[in-house]
Amino acid sequence: MSAAELGADATLGPALLARARNAIARTWGEAPLPEPPHPALHAPGATFVTLRRSGALRGCIGTLRAERPLDEDVRRHARAAAFDDPRFAPLARAEYDGLEIEVSLLGEAEPLAASSEAQALALLRRGRDGVILEWRGRRATFLPQVWEQLPQAARFLAELRRKAGLAADFWAPDLRLARYEVRQFAQASSIRAA
Repeated sequence: MSAAELGADATLGPALLARARNAIARTWGEAPLPEPPHPALHAPGATFVTLRRSGALRGCIGTLRAERPLDEDVRRHARAAAFDDPRFAPLARAEYDGLEIEVSLLGEAEPLAASSEAQALALLRRGRDGVILEWRGRRATFLPQVWEQLPQAARFLAELRRKAGLAADFWAPDLRLARYEVRQFAQASSIRAA
């Protein structure tokens, strides 16, 4: 099932968000929120969990390939985004109540047949594509949401190369690009269990 097909069901978002929030809350012994069931949770799925406080990034961890059941994948990445993102200190209990959680359910990656940067730029769908860049062991991705901060395709691709540890204007014949779509689910702030 594609991310779009899974995401078409209005109950999937609440099911994923409750599991992500509970995975973090259990660290401090918080009472869990109810977790709505959904049949897709047993199928393999790939997620990224993004955490924000007052709109500022607080953690983002995920995977590009569906390798485990969606239920397990979202819980694992929620904990990792909260406590293991190397860009941030582990989330403190005091930060939890105002935490904004977003779960991105990734569709399958589709290779982009681009033999030049100009071709790659022409193929990218602004605001729609997440992009994976790979070159000789270096790899980086931007979720489609990054287009909001980098709306120009040339700058988007330049920053993605920098994220991979390459020069902003780097291009090589063996550089590989792929694109994917996501279904996005967001929860503005903490909701305590009754």
